[in-house]
Amino acid sequence: MSRAPEERIVDAGLNLLDRQVLDVDGVPVVVVSDLELSDVPTGPIPAGTTAPVITSLLSGPVLATRIFGGRPPASRLHRIAWGDVRAVDIVVSLRVSADTLDVTWAERWLGEHVIGRIPGGRHDPE
Repeated sequence: MSRAPEERIVDAGLNLLDRQVLDVDGVPVVVVSDLELSDVPTGPIPAGTTAPVITSLLSGPVLATRIFGGRPPASRLHRIAWGDVRAVDIVVSLRVSADTLDVTWAERWLGEHVIGRIPGGRHDPE
């Protein structure tokens, strides 16, 4: 059994980046693209300084920036509060449903405005 995420020291490259995020029902939501940290020192790190704390998981269109460099605009990234994370294992598990997150707005919009207008698009196949 894994410890709660707030009690762990996490290696971002190994345990978080590019990991699948599942909501409370086990439904895939997004993949972690980046992290938002608090208390990040600038310049040399003084002795006795505490490690930065993760405040949010970020997801968004980062493929082009990984290929060509740079950073995507902050307005294009979707945030999932670190307080909503239940566990960090092979996947990142959340305490909340995907429907409550802003990160799934595009999927919900397409479902309502495009898929829902197709005959039979509002119910599961029989």
